[in-house]
Amino acid sequence: MYKVQVEKECGCFKRSDFSNDISFESKDDALMQAIEMSKEMNEEFCQKHEFDVVENGNTIMIKVAERAKSGCCGGGHCG
Repeated sequence: MYKVQVEKECGCFKRSDFSNDISFESKDDALMQAIEMSKEMNEEFCQKHEFDVVENGNTIMIKVAERAKSGCCGGGHCG
């Protein structure tokens, strides 16, 4: 049995249709699900966090990290 776990459930995750601690019979299925989830989370969520997939034995973890600042002050004049 393989699990896909999200390390930290941010607000965007809690408001989404995603579930945490999903079980799969196959490692390939778990890995594909984790990759699809992290891709969608990186594209659709608020951009405060960055999501990466890390294998840890029978668990495929979606790690959560603060997204690096771009250097822009957010005043609207940088772009």
